Amino acid sequence: MANIPEELLSVLEELKTTDLKTFQWHLTTTVEDDKRIPKAHLENADRHDTVDKMVQKYGPDGAVEITVDILKKMDQNQLAEDLRTKHSGHRCEESTAKSPAEMISGYQQKLKHKLLEEYTKIYEGLSDHGSSTLLNEIYTELYITEGGSGDVNNEHEVRQIETASRRPATQETPIKCNDLFKDKPIRTVLTKGVAGIGKTVSVQKFILDWAEGIANQDVRFIFPLPFRELNLIKKEKKFSLMDLLHHVFPETKTLQLIDCEAYKVIFILDGLDECRLPLDFQNNESLSDITESTSVDVLLTNLIKGNLLLSALLWITSRPAAANQIPPKCVDQVTEVRGFSDPQKEEYFRKRISDQILANRIISHMKSSRSLYIMCHIPVFCWIAATVLERMLGESESGEIPKTLTQMFTHFLKFHIKYKDRKNHGNTDPDSHQTRKSVLALGKLAFQQLEKGNLIFYEEDLRECGIDVKDVSEYSGVCTQIFRKEDLLDLEKVFSFVHLSVQEFLAALYAFISFISNKKNVLEQKKKTLFKRSKMSNFLRKAVNKALQSKNGHLDLFLRFLLGLSLESNQTLLRGLLTQKGRSSHSTEETVKYIKEKIRENLSPEKSINLFHCLNELNDHSLVQEVQTYLNTGRDHHHSGPRLSPAQWSALAFVMLNSEEDLDEFVLSKYDPSEECLLRLLPVVTASRKADLSRCSIREKGCAALCSALRSNPSSHLRELKLNDNKPGDSGVKQLSDLLEDPHCTLGILK
Repeated sequence: MANIPEELLSVLEELKTTDLKTFQWHLTTTVEDDKRIPKAHLENADRHDTVDKMVQKYGPDGAVEITVDILKKMDQNQLAEDLRTKHSGHRCEESTAKSPAEMISGYQQKLKHKLLEEYTKIYEGLSDHGSSTLLNEIYTELYITEGGSGDVNNEHEVRQIETASRRPATQETPIKCNDLFKDKPIRTVLTKGVAGIGKTVSVQKFILDWAEGIANQDVRFIFPLPFRELNLIKKEKKFSLMDLLHHVFPETKTLQLIDCEAYKVIFILDGLDECRLPLDFQNNESLSDITESTSVDVLLTNLIKGNLLLSALLWITSRPAAANQIPPKCVDQVTEVRGFSDPQKEEYFRKRISDQILANRIISHMKSSRSLYIMCHIPVFCWIAATVLERMLGESESGEIPKTLTQMFTHFLKFHIKYKDRKNHGNTDPDSHQTRKSVLALGKLAFQQLEKGNLIFYEEDLRECGIDVKDVSEYSGVCTQIFRKEDLLDLEKVFSFVHLSVQEFLAALYAFISFISNKKNVLEQKKKTLFKRSKMSNFLRKAVNKALQSKNGHLDLFLRFLLGLSLESNQTLLRGLLTQKGRSSHSTEETVKYIKEKIRENLSPEKSINLFHCLNELNDHSLVQEVQTYLNTGRDHHHSGPRLSPAQWSALAFVMLNSEEDLDEFVLSKYDPSEECLLRLLPVVTASRKADLSRCSIREKGCAALCSALRSNPSSHLRELKLNDNKPGDSGVKQLSDLLEDPHCTLGILK
C-alpha cells in the first residue's frame, strides 16, 4: 500500500509543468490565510519538495484534502476523485497496516495540524477575526524568571507591576519558555503572572513553536487544556482521561493509551485563576487508571498529583492570587512572567507600529509619563496605548494626548465605540441611546464581576446584567468573545474584557454614571439607597474610604479611574455617555484636600503611594513638587534645614519609586534619621540593592515592619542591610534571625 506522500507525488506527476505552477500558486494564494504556504518556500520547489511542504504544513490527511480542493479548482476533477477514493480506501486499512510507531507519528502530525490552525494567529483585543495578526509577526520575547515560591500574593496586581518595574534584570535568572523542561528532572512547572502580563501568549508561542517543528521536537504530544474551557463541561459528565483527550482532540480518538515512559508528553493547564472547578486535592478520590471514568475535577487533581501519568510533564499558569490552589509538594519549579522589560517595551511598539518615526514618538510620549510607562510592563496595556496613540499622534484624531491612565482608557473606550458603530451601523456618533445603554450594561457587568474577583464570565453572568446573549454583537467593540467550535464547549461562549484594567475602568465609569444620573452609590451595601442631596465630593470621599479599607488594594485602580472621571475635561471626552443633566462640574479642591489628609495619616506605604497616583489623576502635583524642590537643594545630613513632614515622606517614597534611576543605595539618615520615616519609606528600602539604616533610632516596631515588608515581598531587591547603632531589642533580633532563615529571603549581608 502506498503511503500518503507517495499518493500525492503520483498525482502531481500527472500534472504538466505549467499545471504544477498553477497548483503551487493556489497553495500560496487562494487557500485560507492561515493555510497558505509562503511563496518563497515554493519558488524553486519540484514535485517532491511541494509534497514535503504540504505534509509538513497540513499533516498527511490535511494535505490530501487541500490537494483535492485545488485539483477541483483547476478542473482536474478525475484526478481529484481518484485521489479521494484511493485515500479513503487506505484510511480503512491504515490501523492494521501501520506499526505502532508509525501510528503514533500519524497522531502527532494530526495534532500538530490542529494546533497550527488554532494557535498561528493572535487576536489583540477585538473579537472580530479581521483584526487578527500572525503571532510570529508581532511576538516579543517576554521576561520570565526562574525561582520564587508558589505562595499566594493577594496584593492588587498594579502594586505587583509597580514593584516589578523597579527590579533590575541582573538580579534574577531569566528563562525562555522553550527551555522550561530542557535538561531538568522536573515534572510540574507553575508559572505565575498578573492579568494580561503574557502567560497565555507564552503558552501559545510554546505550542506554535512545537507544532511548526522549531522547538521541543523531543516531545511527542502537547495537550493544551485551558481552564476557561474545562469550566464549560457539565459537572455531571463523566470521562476517563483518554475520553477527555478524545473529546477535546478528536484527531486522537483512535489513540487508546499514552505511554509517557516511551515518549515525552506535556499537558498545559492554562489559567488556574479562571478555574471554577473545586480542585479538591484533599478529598477527591485517588485514580491511577487513565481509562476509568470520573468527573473532570477528579481527573485534574489526580493528573496534577501524579496519580495519573506520573511521567507526563505539566505546565500550569496562574495569576499570583490563585497560585496556592496547587499543593506545593506537587510543584517542582515556579517561574514568573514579568512582562516586558524596558527594552522589550520599545521592541513591541516598533513591531506593532510600521511607521518607525511614529513608533519613536509613541515611545517618547510613554516615557514622559512614569505611570503610563510602568503599566507598559503589561503587554495588553502596550496594545491599548498603541491603539490610542497611533491614531492621536498619527494626526487622524485630534485632542490632548493622554498623560494619565484615565485619559488613556477614555480614549480607548471612544475608539471602540466608534469601531463598533462603524462596523454595525455605519454610524460613528457616540451619542446614540443604544451605545450608552450598551456601555452601561457592560459597566454593570464589569463592576459586579470585579466585586466577585472574576475576569472570565459566562452567559448566565451576562443575563444577570440584562445583557441579551443573542444581541451580544452590540457589545463586541468593548467585550472580547472567545468562541471554540469543538464538541467540548458545545458551542458555548466565554467572555472577558481585554484586560483587568479595562474591566476596572468600565466598573468605575458605571459607578460614576450611576451616581451623577441617579444619585445611587453602587459601592454602598444597600445598593438602592438614594442620596438626593449628596455632593460629588461626598461620593468620592466614600470611595476613597472604601478603597483604603481593602487589605489587598483590590480597588486601587478602580479609585484612580473614578477620581479621574470626576474631572470635567475627561467628562467632555465622554460626551454622549454622560447626559447633560448628569454632568458633574464640581471642584476637585475638596477631594484633593481630603486625599492629602489621608496621606498625613499613618497609612501603609502602598496605600499612600496609590493616593499619590490618585492625585496625579486629579492633576494635583503639589506635594510631589515640594519634595522634588527639597531633593534639588541637595540637602544631606551635614546640612540643616526644615524637617520633612510625614506626608512629604510619603511623597518622597512616591518620587523615588517612580524615578527612572535604579535605586542602588538608600541612606535613611539623609532624609530623617527616625523610625517613623523608615515606616513611610519601606517600599524604597525593598526596592534598593543596599539600605543603610544606621543610627536612625530603629527599635522593635521598625524591625518588625522591616521584616514583614521583606517577607511579604519575595521580589525584594535588597541584598545588603546596615542596622548599626540601633536598638532592635531581643524581639527585633529574633525577627531578623527568622528572616535570614527564610529560604525566600533575598538578603545576603546584614550588619
